[in-house]
Amino acid sequence: MSKVVVTPRSFAAHSDEPMQILLRNGCEVSLNPYGRIMTKSELVSMIGDADAIIVGVDPLDREVLERAERLRVISKYGVGTDNIDLRYAEERGIAVTVTPGSNTDAVADFTIALMLASARKLNEIDKACRQRNWSKRTTVDMHKQTLGLIGLGQIGKAVARRAAGFDMRILSFDRFRDEAYAAQHGIVYTESMDEVLKEADFISLHLPLTDDTRHLIGRAQFALMKETAVVVNTARGGLIDEEALFEALHTGRIWGAGIDVFEEEPPRNTSLLELDNLVIGSHCAASTVSAIDNMGILASQNLIRYL
Repeated sequence: MSKVVVTPRSFAAHSDEPMQILLRNGCEVSLNPYGRIMTKSELVSMIGDADAIIVGVDPLDREVLERAERLRVISKYGVGTDNIDLRYAEERGIAVTVTPGSNTDAVADFTIALMLASARKLNEIDKACRQRNWSKRTTVDMHKQTLGLIGLGQIGKAVARRAAGFDMRILSFDRFRDEAYAAQHGIVYTESMDEVLKEADFISLHLPLTDDTRHLIGRAQFALMKETAVVVNTARGGLIDEEALFEALHTGRIWGAGIDVFEEEPPRNTSLLELDNLVIGSHCAASTVSAIDNMGILASQNLIRYL
């Protein structure tokens, strides 16, 4: 019998199929008992004799993996692998799998929701109305504005399809171009990221977190943006320098931001929590019933395939 550790708290929350896949294949399953992201020491205590793990954003660095002597497969519940030491996993011959496409639509929907909420100041309006303040607030449009996508992978493309319904002009910067898709959907690739930052009314990030992309958006990049710009990040915390983000929002350098991912969650800079022009998510863009079911089923199938 193979021992499997499962850390995502939403695993099999709405459908028992992900769990049944594991049980039907003779797995002994240990679930995250903490109701939150696990610490390194907590992971070490659970995976010492595990054959496989289904992991969310819990830290699987070398220090943790060295203690998992029997581990054969890491099945990522999602697609981002910045919490996993891929190099060490490869050295050990530990397979690493992801669940591409399982949460694409959920994240794309949430991205659009953050754009609208930020542009139309829904936080501020809702707060005022609860205080019986019915005064009008002038906001900015999404319709026929320019959307800049930094990264045009599956989720970026899904956001672009939704933005077409707002008659938006769409720009994108990506090292890897899908010219056919761009041509079909009227997306214009730019030669530099700076072009997107200068021209776009809405800027949405859809990149993995790597050494090259860490703090990709900082003070210099915010300085290029329009004062009416809205920045959205549903990709990975760390793509944006959070000190620079606070300054840009606090001083009115940009209109607003919708941020679902932070370097630490909750964010280390608690001043961010006090800003009315920041709409905050709890890393929940992928948390819909369908996406959770899809991720769980695919993560379990990937794990069994490799075991």
